[in-house]
Formats: sequence, C-alpha cells, structure tokens
Amino acid sequence: MGVEHGCDSDLLIVGAGPVGLYAAYYAGFRGLSVTVVDALEHPGGQMAALYPEKQVYDVAGFPAVKAQDLVDALVEQASQAKPRYLLGHSAQTLEDTADGVTVTTHRGTLVTAKAVLVTGGIGSFTPRPLPAGSEYENRGLRYFVPKPAELTGADVVVVGGGDSAVDWALALEPLARSVALVHRRPQFRAHEHSVRMLRTSSVRLYTPHEIRHIHGELQVEHVELSNLDTGASERLRADAVVAALGFVATLGPLTKWGLEMRGRHIAVDRTMRTSRPRVYAAGDIADYDGKVALISVGLGEAALAVNHLAPVVDPTLATVPGHSSDGV
Repeated sequence: MGVEHGCDSDLLIVGAGPVGLYAAYYAGFRGLSVTVVDALEHPGGQMAALYPEKQVYDVAGFPAVKAQDLVDALVEQASQAKPRYLLGHSAQTLEDTADGVTVTTHRGTLVTAKAVLVTGGIGSFTPRPLPAGSEYENRGLRYFVPKPAELTGADVVVVGGGDSAVDWALALEPLARSVALVHRRPQFRAHEHSVRMLRTSSVRLYTPHEIRHIHGELQVEHVELSNLDTGASERLRADAVVAALGFVATLGPLTKWGLEMRGRHIAVDRTMRTSRPRVYAAGDIADYDGKVALISVGLGEAALAVNHLAPVVDPTLATVPGHSSDGV
C-alpha cells in the first residue's frame, strides 16, 4: 500500500473506513482514479481502530463477520482500483479550481481532484469520560476493547447501554471470569437482536444503576454501585472497567468547507450531493430525511454517490453504469 505525497486524481475520498474503501473500489469500477485520505495510520476507520474483534451482522452475504476481517476484505477489494493512500493525513482546507477542487492536508500535502467524497464517519472523536474513577484510566479503566483476549480470566464491569457496551459485554462473556453490565436505565439503546442475546447470556445486568466509586491500590480492584431507584449500594469485584458511554465527535476543519450541516452531519440530497459543487458525502457523516445509520446503508450510499459524481468527473460517463457482470 503506497503513500503518495501530492497527487492528482479524478476522485478524492476523505475517510478510509468501510464506506470509503468500498467507494474506492466502486470508483475504480467506474474507471476513475482515486486518492484516499485518512487521519489514521491504517485503513478501516473506527472499526479497525476500536472494534477489530467485534462481530458485524448487517453486511449482505455474511451472517456474521469480524470487523477486521471485513476491513481486510474491503482493502483487498479496493486494491483493484489501485487507490493512492495518504494515511496519517487530515484533510484541512478545500478550494475550488477551474475544473475541480484542491484539498490540503495538515502536513501541507495538496491533492487536486475533480470531485470529493466525504466518508469520514463521525469525524474525530474522544470517549465520554466516566464521572467516577477517572484517575484509574490505564490502571484498569478503559474506554475501548480492541483485543478482548487481553481480559481473559478477568472480572469485568462494562458501563453503558448502547451498542458498544452490549457488544463488548457479549464478546467478553466467553473469555472473562465474570461480566457485569451497569446502565442507568432499564432499557438499552443497542440493537434488539443483541439485547435479546444479552438477556439470555450469563452477563449480570445492573439497571438502573451507576458506578459511584472505583477502589483499588494500584489497579482497579472493585467498584461501588448505586441503585438509582432505591439508593442501595452494592460492591462488585472488578479487575477492569470498560466505560462505553459514547463519544464526543467533531468534524474539525470540515465545518469550514461551506457545507450545509445537520448538527454534526453533512446534509445531502438523494444523489448524496452536498450543498457545495463537486462535493459528495456518504456513510454515517451524511444525513437526509429517512436516514438509517447502518454499514450496509453506507455501502449503498457510496455506490450511489460515485455513480452520480461520475458524469461530473467525466461527462462521457453515464450515471447508470450497467451491472458488474456485464464487464463494463
């Protein structure tokens, strides 16, 4: 996988997560040259950086697939397009040119393209801190579990009620000595299928509870819970606390690109076009009425965007490409 310092391409893709990687493949299928920029040093986005062992269930053709395996397959698929990667580069400024745009990275590298597709997920992100016991960070308190095997045989307390909390609790159940899940509300925000699996697992559920204190000499040794209905306290043995409380996301320089925004998302029309000419968006970062934030939806949006921007890049190209089996 080569890294080029300064290049011209038909299409610049900002974000090397699953949607960006599939967009790179599909742009190559349409005959476009591609450059992919990502602030991370490796492709795969959040999925590879934070959840490589997580099982993904919403990709067609896979009853379940490990996140890193999916990323590896997407990288291999994208290689057919011979994309040029600028990894470890954050896209900063966007300027119009006579027949395209120029994007400058934080390293001062200029990329000229005829169109831009932003697939940067939720942008840069930092985990929401656990209110109690933040001083135990890196001493048993963690916010991610990229390698669940590291917690084999441990007593683990997971905090949160979303997909990450439930997924990590389920992933750790067969490895850890014990897993407890603590959430402030009786209901979970995670996928219904995952919640059903959770309720039939050996994971101990504490709802509505919160962690009031973390105790331990050098490392986490136990946590003190508080029942939010009764006020009663309970102490749990813990070698590790996984705080899966979500992220504080920021789009950073993208907010200065003159794009219409919907909160922390980029507004697009039904062709995935943004409010700025030659700039498109797909995946979690894009928003429109009726949006459903799934990987499978993002992959479809990538193909939709590429097909609509193709005639912008090359007027001889049609929006409708035919089928891949046609050998186009």
